[in-house]
Amino acid sequence: MTGRNAWTLSDTTADLRRSARGPVPVEVTAAPQDLVLDLARTAVVVVDMQNDFCHPDGWLAGIGVDVTPARAPIPVLAELVPALRGAGAAVVWVGWGNRPDRANLPPGVLHVYDPAGTGTGIGSLSNRAGAPVLQEGSWAAALVEELAAVVEPGDVHVPKFRMSGFVDTVLDSVLRNLRVDTLLLTGVNADQCVLNTLTDAANLGYDVVMVEDAVATTSPSFCMDATVYNVRQCYGFTTRAANLLPAVRRAGA
Repeated sequence: MTGRNAWTLSDTTADLRRSARGPVPVEVTAAPQDLVLDLARTAVVVVDMQNDFCHPDGWLAGIGVDVTPARAPIPVLAELVPALRGAGAAVVWVGWGNRPDRANLPPGVLHVYDPAGTGTGIGSLSNRAGAPVLQEGSWAAALVEELAAVVEPGDVHVPKFRMSGFVDTVLDSVLRNLRVDTLLLTGVNADQCVLNTLTDAANLGYDVVMVEDAVATTSPSFCMDATVYNVRQCYGFTTRAANLLPAVRRAGA
């Protein structure tokens, strides 16, 4: 991906012109308006599709949450991500990857995962797999197997430490270095980490589009309804993979 923002060098000259990348326009049905996207300036951002959130042996399942809804985006993303990559979009995987010592996590973040202070939150072994919860390098923080299978070497991985993928991370500098303007937001949970990442992206000046069938939540259905409403009303747009895929595949042919 570094070729998106690179100089041409010789022993006598630094050519500061970036290589020209022609637009890859696609027309997509969306709400509240249809969109024309430039895939050459677009990244798909996949949030938190990790074992602790989406696997039956992960942390959420271990505390009694039905993770079936969180698994719904898996087949959609397994099809959508390679198609977008093939048409010129950047692929960015964002997920919790905390330090083993949790030194950068304030009490408010730790409380979310262990509200009663029983020692079952981040970094504990409180999942059926016995892996440190959401700890960088652990099985718990790894992408689910089905999506790990579609990762390619040119993809970018960004660990995060808050509900937002932008706070205290390199995500903004990575996206700007990729020369990206538009973000397609996907992953879980739609009303929590996806929405927080989307909101910060919009506030930073990115164009934001949430892919409704590539996000999910284990929260009550009204949370999803409110998320869709607020994305359309306040921040950007929503579309569906079924709307994106035909246009993306034509562009990548």
